[in-house]
Amino acid sequence: MASIKIILRNKPNKEGLYPVVLKIIKERKVKVITLGISCLKKDWDKGNSNFKKSQKNYLQRNRALLKKKEEALKIIDDFILDGIDFTLNQFEIKFRGKKSSKTTVFEFWKEKISDLNKAGRTGNARAYRDVYNSFFKFHKNKNLVFREITPTLLDKYETHLRSNNNTDGGIGVKMRELRALFNDAIKKGVVDEKYYPFKIYKVSKLKGKGIKKALSRKEMKLMEALDTDKYPHLIDAKNYMLFSYYMGGMNFVDMMKLKWDNIQGDRIFYIRSKTKGRFSVKMLKPVKQIIAYYKAQNRTTKYVFPILLKDNLTPIQIENRKHKTISRFNKQLKEIAKIQGVEKNVTSYVIRHSFATNLKFAGISTDLIGESMGHHDVSVTKAYLKEFDDDIIDDAMTKLLEEPKLLYAS
Repeated sequence: MASIKIILRNKPNKEGLYPVVLKIIKERKVKVITLGISCLKKDWDKGNSNFKKSQKNYLQRNRALLKKKEEALKIIDDFILDGIDFTLNQFEIKFRGKKSSKTTVFEFWKEKISDLNKAGRTGNARAYRDVYNSFFKFHKNKNLVFREITPTLLDKYETHLRSNNNTDGGIGVKMRELRALFNDAIKKGVVDEKYYPFKIYKVSKLKGKGIKKALSRKEMKLMEALDTDKYPHLIDAKNYMLFSYYMGGMNFVDMMKLKWDNIQGDRIFYIRSKTKGRFSVKMLKPVKQIIAYYKAQNRTTKYVFPILLKDNLTPIQIENRKHKTISRFNKQLKEIAKIQGVEKNVTSYVIRHSFATNLKFAGISTDLIGESMGHHDVSVTKAYLKEFDDDIIDDAMTKLLEEPKLLYAS
């Protein structure tokens, strides 16, 4: 909640008068806004926050102060009714009647990234920051305002991205982030909806053409057969790969955050970081072997895997660690594929996708596993399986350990 109060500044101006200001406090942050009225210190009633009778025209001036206070309270109420967790800068824009044209894209974007980090939404903050860096490499003018982001400017940004070898899929990701930023600016009253450029510039045209192929069961067997005695530096990458695959295409972030107390009996219970969906997965033999391997390391942290090396890390520290380790993991997956003669661009996403594809070609019902894992990691296999009982899912997943009965897609 925010609180407001009308007070007198401690220091006088050049004329020896003390400015009357509106003080707003929200989440321990303070902003002071001048009201354009001043008086002598002797004419101010500190207890009642208004002018004394000794002040000329005190009745009119007190009515003006009351009106200003009512305006401030209404702005706060409107933000609350609209479900907007407003910042003090946004309040000031509304209170002063400051035109949206004076709020730059640069300022708004930086504040958005900061707010996401403070809220612990570090993954979203990183995504916004990446597009922010990309956009301002293209557009050097940091005084750009939202109404200047036109369809023509977006076309030029797209051309810039293509000239830097961005694919349709990569450009689409950036444009969707920029569209979300613009929508947020409209919602917060920074720009009028009539300037919305995405009615003309269609992000939907940017569909990724490079569909990631899943590995066949034969190719997964090759990846699984890597001799870690010969390549000891790849043992963690191999374990993460197999754990993800045999845990139903488990996401790397959820593996990274997995704790020992998530393991109960022969099952692993966890909540998906992105969707908050609850998962209960039976441990197959390869998973049990991997768990035993890391259990024997006797590390002092609560985490199963040696990715987050300390407890009580901040969200930003966790995000930075994730970014670093998943990059290394994907690089090492490609190394394993090269060693084992698998001629595909293997990534953590491909491993997750392979889980669903291989169950499909093992004869499991499409209703049970779904057609795919989703292009942008939007859906996880469990989302397709959640309507089925655990024993049906468990039986389906054991098919991953059996020899294929059908030919696999290449």
